[in-house]
Amino acid sequence: MKKMIKFPSIEQFRTVVANVNRRYNFVGLDENGDAIYDPSLPKPVLTFKGTVKLHGTNAGVSFNESGYWAQSRENIITPEKDNAGFAFFVESKKEVFNKLFREIQENTNVSYEHNTVTIYGEWCGGNIQKGVAITNLPKSFFIFGVKVTPHTTSEEELKQKPAYWIPSHYLKSPEDNIYNIEDFQTWTLDIDFNMPQLVQNKLSELTIAVEEECPVGKAFGFSGIGEGIVWSCEYQGVVHRFKVKGEKHSSSKVKTLANVDVEKIESIQKFVDYAVTESRFNQAIENVFPNEEPIDTKKLGDVIRWVVNDVIKEEMDTMVENKIEPKEVNKYLSSKVREMFFKLV
Repeated sequence: MKKMIKFPSIEQFRTVVANVNRRYNFVGLDENGDAIYDPSLPKPVLTFKGTVKLHGTNAGVSFNESGYWAQSRENIITPEKDNAGFAFFVESKKEVFNKLFREIQENTNVSYEHNTVTIYGEWCGGNIQKGVAITNLPKSFFIFGVKVTPHTTSEEELKQKPAYWIPSHYLKSPEDNIYNIEDFQTWTLDIDFNMPQLVQNKLSELTIAVEEECPVGKAFGFSGIGEGIVWSCEYQGVVHRFKVKGEKHSSSKVKTLANVDVEKIESIQKFVDYAVTESRFNQAIENVFPNEEPIDTKKLGDVIRWVVNDVIKEEMDTMVENKIEPKEVNKYLSSKVREMFFKLV
C-alpha cells in the first residue's frame, strides 16, 4: 500500500524549549484531567547535532512490499505530476534507490512487509532555488533522515507501534548526485534547558558563518551564501529538532535569534537569588493566604505579583546600582517565585 508519509515540520528554537519544559515539568493530571506542571523540576542538558540547512525543496522516497514512490513535502508525486523533477530523478535512479533500501535492511533487519521506510532529504541545486551557493550544483538529493513507519490498522495499535527514526549517515551514492548531509560540516552543541537563552549567541554566531559561506557549496568549490543550520537531538525516544536561519532566508524577523547579553543575564540571576528570599516568599504567602487559608494554585499569580512588587519597591537602589530595569527582571522573579511555590504545594 502506498501512503503519503510527511516529514514533520522543523520547529523554531523557542518551540523546542517550550516542548522540553512541558515534558520535564509534567507531574500528572488533576481531578479534572488537566495537566499539572512543576516548573521547579530540573530540565536536562541535551547534546544537539547541527547540519547545514540547504535551500531547496523537501523530498522523500518511500518503500515497502508494494514498491517505492516519491514524495514532495505534501504529496505523492510521479514523473507526470512532479515537483521540480524529483519523481523523474527517482524513476531514473530506481536501481540506486533499491540498493539504498537494501542497505537499510542489512543494517537494521527492518521488514518491508510490516513497515514502510522513508528516506528524506533536500532536493536542491540547478534551478530549484536561486541566490545560494548550491545553485551551482546539478540537481542533487541530500539525505538527512530515515523514518520507519510500522503498518497498523487501529489507533490503539498505532500507540503501541509508533514510527521511529533510524541512523542514516551511511546512505549515499555521490556518483548519482545522492549525498548525505552528515558528510559535510557538522556541529555539536550542549543546550542547558534550565537556561536555554545562554546558547542563543552561539547559535547566532554559527548561523551567520553559514550564511556568509555555505559549507556544502564550498565543499564542491562554489562560494556563496547558505541558508542556516538544523539542530537535532534524540533523547529518551523523542526527537527534538529546530532550525536557525540567517536574515536573508527568514520570512520574518522572529525566526532569527536575538543576541543575548550573557553578563546581564548572569547579573539578573544573581539579583534574583539575592532578592527572592524564603523570608520574602513567606511574607507573600501570609498576605495572599491569611489566617491559615489553604494554599490554592489558582492564586499563584497573586503570590508572584506580591513578591515582584515588593522587590521593586524595596530593592530599587540595588537595581539602579546594577543597572537592572524592572522590565528586565520581572520574568526571572516570576520564575523563581513559581519554583518556590510549587515546592511548597
